[in-house]
Amino acid sequence: MTWTGEALRLLDQTKLPTRTEFVDVNDEKQMWDAIKRLVVRGAPAIGVAAAFGAYLGVRSFDGDSRALLLRLSEVCDYLATSRPTAVNLFWALKRIQRTALGSLNEEMAAKACTSSTDIKQRILDECLGMLDEDKQICKSIGTHGAELLRSLGSKSPQQILTHCNAGSLAAVVYGTALAPIYVGVEQGMRFHVYADETRPLLQGSRLTAYELRQNNVPVTVLCDNMVASLMSAGKIDAVIVGADRIAANGDVANKIGTLGVAIIAKHFGVPFFVAAPTSTIDLETARGSDIPIEHRAAEEVSHAFGTQTAPSDAEVFNPAFDVTPAELVTAIVTEHGVVRAPYRESLSAVISTRGTR
Repeated sequence: MTWTGEALRLLDQTKLPTRTEFVDVNDEKQMWDAIKRLVVRGAPAIGVAAAFGAYLGVRSFDGDSRALLLRLSEVCDYLATSRPTAVNLFWALKRIQRTALGSLNEEMAAKACTSSTDIKQRILDECLGMLDEDKQICKSIGTHGAELLRSLGSKSPQQILTHCNAGSLAAVVYGTALAPIYVGVEQGMRFHVYADETRPLLQGSRLTAYELRQNNVPVTVLCDNMVASLMSAGKIDAVIVGADRIAANGDVANKIGTLGVAIIAKHFGVPFFVAAPTSTIDLETARGSDIPIEHRAAEEVSHAFGTQTAPSDAEVFNPAFDVTPAELVTAIVTEHGVVRAPYRESLSAVISTRGTR
C-alpha cells in the first residue's frame, strides 16, 4: 500500500494472480468495502488501512476540534464493522482515536487553540508512521523467525508449510509468516515452501504462491486436504502461519483450515510456529472461544469464482477463521522475540516489552 498524498493506493488482491490492478481509496466507505471484500487483507495490512480509512473519513470535516472527535468516533465505529476477527483493525482505530484525543488534551492543558486542521494533520502523520513502523516490525519478526528456523538444523533447503497468506501482501512489506523466509534468504538460507491452497478463496495458491515466485522462492501448491499425506511422507520440517488474533492464553485465530494443519503437525511431530506482531495479541480476550469468528457469504463456497459447485438449495457453512489451541502451538514469533508456553505469562511479558502503544 502507498499513500499518494490524496488517497491510499492498494493492490487489489481479489484480482491476483492473473491481473495486477490498483485501487485508490478516497473515503471511509471505500475503505470499508476494500476491507470487507478482501481487496486488502492480512491483519497488519488491515490495521494500517483502517487507520488511513479513519483519516479519510474526517479529512474534509469542517468543524471545531471537539466536533471532529465525535465525527472520528463515528467513522471508527463504522470501519470496525468491516471484519470482526482481526484485532489489528480495532487496535489501529483505537490508536488513531488516542492520537486525536491527545491533541485535544494538549490544547486544553496549554489553554491554546488547536484547530481541527492541526488534529487532522496529526492523524495523517500517525498513519504514515504506522506504515514505516510496520516495515520495521515485520523485518524484526523475520529476523527472529529466521534464527528459530536455523535452530532446527542445517538441512538445506528447509521445507516449510504455510497456510493462507501472511507475506508481504498481508502487510506493508515482508509480512509475518513469510518474513522468516524472506529474511532467511537474505542471510543465505534456502527454502522450499509448500503453500496450502486455502479454500474457499484460495489465498494460498493465488497470493502466497504468487508473491513467493515474484521473490524467486521455490513454492509448491497443494490442496488443503493433502497436508496429512505430505507430512506422513516426512517432507515438512516446520509449519509457519500468521494470526488474526491471539488470545491471552495463547489460542490463535487464523484462516479457516489452520486448526486442521496444527492437529496434523502435532501428530507427525512437526513444529508449528505462529508469526505475528504484538498488536495481534489481545490480552483482553481470555481464550480462543471468546474470539468472534466472522462468517462470510455462502456464495464464496457454492459459487466460488463464478462457478457453481454445490446445489442451489444446499446450506453452506463458511466461517472465515478457526481457533488453534495453545497446546498445539510450538512457539509464537513476535517483533520482540520468540515466546513459548506458558503463553499467559510469556505473552504478557512481550506486551510489556512493546509498551502501551
